[in-house]
Amino acid sequence: MEKIIDEAKQGETLILEPKDTNTRKLFIESYGCAMNFSDSEIVASILTNEGFNTTQKLEEADLVLVNTCSIRDKAEQTIRKRLEKYNAVKKINPKMKVGVLGCMAERLKSKFLEEEKIVDLVVGPDAYKDLPNLLSEVEAGRDAINVILSKDETYGDVSPVRLNTNGITAFVSITRGCDNMCTFCVVPFTRGRERSRDPQSILEEINDLWQNGYKEITLLGQNVDSYLWYGGGLKKDFEKASDMQKATAVNFSKLLELCAKAQPKMRIRFSTSNPQDMTLDVVQTMAKYKNICNHIHLPIQSGSNRILKEMNRQHTREEYMELITNIKRILPDCAISQDMIAGFPTETEADHQDTLNLMEFVQYDFGYMYAYSERPGTMAGRNMKDDVPEAIKKRRLQEIIDAQRAHGHIKTQANVGQVREVLIEKTSKKSDLQWSGRTSQNTVVVFPKEHYKVGEFVNVKINECTTATLIGEAVGYSE
Repeated sequence: MEKIIDEAKQGETLILEPKDTNTRKLFIESYGCAMNFSDSEIVASILTNEGFNTTQKLEEADLVLVNTCSIRDKAEQTIRKRLEKYNAVKKINPKMKVGVLGCMAERLKSKFLEEEKIVDLVVGPDAYKDLPNLLSEVEAGRDAINVILSKDETYGDVSPVRLNTNGITAFVSITRGCDNMCTFCVVPFTRGRERSRDPQSILEEINDLWQNGYKEITLLGQNVDSYLWYGGGLKKDFEKASDMQKATAVNFSKLLELCAKAQPKMRIRFSTSNPQDMTLDVVQTMAKYKNICNHIHLPIQSGSNRILKEMNRQHTREEYMELITNIKRILPDCAISQDMIAGFPTETEADHQDTLNLMEFVQYDFGYMYAYSERPGTMAGRNMKDDVPEAIKKRRLQEIIDAQRAHGHIKTQANVGQVREVLIEKTSKKSDLQWSGRTSQNTVVVFPKEHYKVGEFVNVKINECTTATLIGEAVGYSE
């Protein structure tokens, strides 16, 4: 799910309205997945109550935090460069404290403090409530670390502030952790076992967002389709639940319906889905409620059954294709996006061709494609040799990208001449005279501003397109 954040937002400095009584300043940057950005909002909320206001000026910060990603080596190298920058500023301002949050903190743990000595505190994804205690340790001159993974922490009782928001769209976390042990992925090791958040707290957060003018939310989780609330505990312990707990359990389909009904005028999105856990009742719920957006991010990673098995993906190519067929049958207008990894260990040309053939079958609307990067601590990192040469990885990746561009263009062209409902989110990056928003299918649309405003739903006639963007003109407000 790490790709649902726009690349331009990586490393974004997060800001909220200052509190007059606060005297200290927090500089916080986030990298990686949407969950990290959501977590940074939780951290800011906790630290606001500890006397911190956020700042965009690194040099004036009393506390500098970077919320980190370990999904690929490139992400970690980017964060290390930022830590070098922080420490250069710290030499000028010795009172500044530097901390690492999130998945990289969880993966490297005390190495940051003991070997590299480049930070003052290290905080894992489940330990943000311990930040006040950890800051006390730092202020007493001691290194501070808490990377204990929790079996029940969901932060459902923390009301997150909204950082650098457009006031229109927001993330709402519904699960934490992951039980799927994909061999290429660090998430189960950095975020722990999967647990779901109380649906009542989710609905309360959504209702509060609506009251504050938000028009769209994205339900977040490493694997939203495996959401299961039965009164507490890990998903893996559900079999031990009482008959009453089982009878009143809320799965993802039920949660999606509760959210759609709670705020029928608010758009509902979700990410990320896992093919092995996505059930057709979710798709049927999407078809039932107009305010649930017609887009499913459905990563497969490879089109080869042999590679899927090596990845420990709990589904086959054929099962995935059957799911796609059923989605298109139930929701003909549904956009489907993907994640693909090129050059996974032992991948052959035949395996690569299976991926390209699968892409031709699905014809994804858009996708996120990467060359395999070995991650220390994963099953693949420990047990599999990274044996596909870089040149071959790059060539295969480019072929995947080329295929996606062709399919994406077909999808955007199909919109030309159609009228699409668009939620206005911001001014277009390319012109101050145009608005930018998205369709239900998550496609970006730009059109002249005229008298319309941010946060309004507008019907736009699509006149032309690029590979990824629709260009049109507003024809009136959407009902």
